[in-house]
Parts: sequence; C-alpha cells; structure tokens
Amino acid sequence: MADRCDDKKCFRHGGLKVRGEMLHGKVVSAKSKHTVVVERDQTRYFSKYRKWARGTSRISAHNPPCINAKLGDLVNLAETRKLSKTKAWTVVGLSAEGDK
Repeated sequence: MADRCDDKKCFRHGGLKVRGEMLHGKVVSAKSKHTVVVERDQTRYFSKYRKWARGTSRISAHNPPCINAKLGDLVNLAETRKLSKTKAWTVVGLSAEGDK
C-alpha cells in the first residue's frame, strides 16, 4: 500500500465521500486503469417455487492507487456518488481471507 496518492477520487486523500451500503467480494478483473470488477455470490429463495437460486453479480468499482487491489483479492466496497457511467462504488480496503 502506498502512503499517499494524488487521486482526486480517492476516499482518503481526495474529495470523495462514501455513503450507503458496504459490500465485499472478489476481484475478477483489474485490467482498466483505476477500475476493478468485483464479483459477489448471491443466494435467493423463491417461496412460490420453494427453491433456492444461486447467482453472481459483477460490480465495477474505483480502485485508488493507495489500495491498488489486484486480481483475486478479497475487497471491501463502499457506495459513492456516480464516478462514471458504470462506477458508483469504490474499494475501501482489502479483506482478510477469513472475512468472506
């Protein structure tokens, strides 16, 4: 982790405020600059059919240089204002292996 970053969209060193939900998931893509794709597993129960359904959701999140999450990392996300067309979340930290 870097000590300081010059990113205006960093929640620690820039002017970005976090609000709303907090989530965690696994980074499945880190190819874009300052963006990671985080995948979350979901399990939902449909009472009409008395069945459980499994699925995944993919969230694009801002990856500040001071955190710099890599492929395969477990990360914590926080909701923010809309940062781009697809990003409204930011990575706020790396999770420990046991948090998931």
